[in-house]
Amino acid sequence: MATESPTVSVVVATNRGGPFLAEALASVVAQTEPAHELVVVDDGSPDPGALRAIVDAVPAPPGLPVRVVRTAPAGVSAARNRGVAETGGDLLAFLDDDDRWHPQRLRRHVEAMAARPDAVASYCAMRTIDPAGAELVAADQWAAADRCDVVRGPGVMLPNLVVRRDAFDAVGGFDPAYRQGEDLDLVLSLAARGPFVFVDEVLVDYRHHATNTTRSYRDLAAGVRTILRAHRARAVAEGAVPLVAAYDERLRANDRFAWWSAARAARAALQERRVGVALGDASWAVRFAPTAPVTARRRPAAR
Repeated sequence: MATESPTVSVVVATNRGGPFLAEALASVVAQTEPAHELVVVDDGSPDPGALRAIVDAVPAPPGLPVRVVRTAPAGVSAARNRGVAETGGDLLAFLDDDDRWHPQRLRRHVEAMAARPDAVASYCAMRTIDPAGAELVAADQWAAADRCDVVRGPGVMLPNLVVRRDAFDAVGGFDPAYRQGEDLDLVLSLAARGPFVFVDEVLVDYRHHATNTTRSYRDLAAGVRTILRAHRARAVAEGAVPLVAAYDERLRANDRFAWWSAARAARAALQERRVGVALGDASWAVRFAPTAPVTARRRPAAR
């Protein structure tokens, strides 16, 4: 007797309509493996009518419920948790309002997780695109062999992640205390519960543009450090020596990310002849990670 494929609920949390939301939602509708449902959480957007108009214009096929849930502004973690609570699929996929999926995205993840019932999550290859949709950075994710590999950072982020609902519930979902790096906290918590399976195919486009929240590199680096240190402390308490070493490696990678980001910001400021701003960026990097090597010419490690 054939086993039924797991169903996928899609959650989009947003506090804006934005120029990319329609394209993001259209990429869900275009999936060759239809989603079980699509829930858009309006996290207190200033113009809910405009946001709803974008959602209503999505040509959803019969059998794909599309709903908007409006909440008071509480942050993306709380909004995503609310979205999950409104859904009932076996698997959970989260889409940011400026990213997009390739048509085979859900099908490949469903196949991978049906084949690996022990996996708590799956992730795919993901490239970075510009506002017009042209590729900026090719995909560089790799398969994690174990929990230590997940900690080291094989390129697992929320945009390229699909999670089993029972695992998501078991770890308590997203921690609303984190405003930056909340997806990293979720990934590390999930990794403690079981293996991840890698879908070695580019299925997600992560869009880089002027209003990305992750462009606030100081907050991001600080948030990631806080999360890594919290999980490292648990590994120390468990006496998991290899895991502690993996966390130390990831912390050093975050320091390099901080230096690289500060150098990039300083160069941009100098090009605009804002010398004081450039000095501020450099000074912050020295204070944040005084022993980290300056790697301004290297790409940062994936967070």
